[in-house]
Amino acid sequence: MRPRLVATDLDGTLLHTDGTVTERTRAVLTALDELGVPVVFTTGRPIRWMEQLWEEVGGHGLAICSNGGIVYDVARREVRTARTIPVEVLLAVGAAIRDAVPGSVFALEKTGGFAREHDFMPRLKVNATSDVPTGDLEEIADDTVVKLLARHEDVGPEDYWRRVEEAVGAQVVSTWSSVGTLVEISAAGVTKASTLATLAAELGAGPDEVIAFGDMPNDLPLLEWAGTSYAMANAHQTVIDLADHTAPRNDEDGVAAVLSRVFDLSIG
Repeated sequence: MRPRLVATDLDGTLLHTDGTVTERTRAVLTALDELGVPVVFTTGRPIRWMEQLWEEVGGHGLAICSNGGIVYDVARREVRTARTIPVEVLLAVGAAIRDAVPGSVFALEKTGGFAREHDFMPRLKVNATSDVPTGDLEEIADDTVVKLLARHEDVGPEDYWRRVEEAVGAQVVSTWSSVGTLVEISAAGVTKASTLATLAAELGAGPDEVIAFGDMPNDLPLLEWAGTSYAMANAHQTVIDLADHTAPRNDEDGVAAVLSRVFDLSIG
């Protein structure tokens, strides 16, 4: 039985390392659209990092952004649903992380943009622009936050993730998808998988009718939920260990290669 829905991560998965979408991948996405097979982009990226990619991936359909925090209507360029972190939980989690790992700093992904504490990676150009609200966590927190970002400059990535996860417990979902010391935190129960499950049900597809692709720990719930799962050959070892199959590397158009075979597409 062919899948009825495709879910794919972007960075390290569908995209090449330089962030581009190849002609081969675009051709596969177009072919699936013509077959009536929905492709849902499931990414940790916030909406603000997606604008240049919409046309590259077809300019239509739905995207799950911020690790499940947002479902975005690509054609309408608008947020369809948002799963936010309650302010009281956000502040309690921030305090717990600071107690557990002093020196932690925070930023917020919101339905309407980005805000950060003064010491959150100020060297990055995107963080230094004058239109980015800055202040203490208590000052920038509100009820539109879909992801809390926790950062530390002097602790190793996996050690920091473990210590943060122990500090926050089940109040929220914590994960990571970068090589740096950055933990991504969503509301309790919010993952790429839980948001995709709701969306798939709306589209009339069950988990065994979904094929999913990913490469980093924030993809683990997605790959565990989907009936057919692929880790990229360049994926984190935990992802390779969990997935049903391994696809070629992202820089080898691994997603396109697998989908061409699964759907019998005559594309390179």
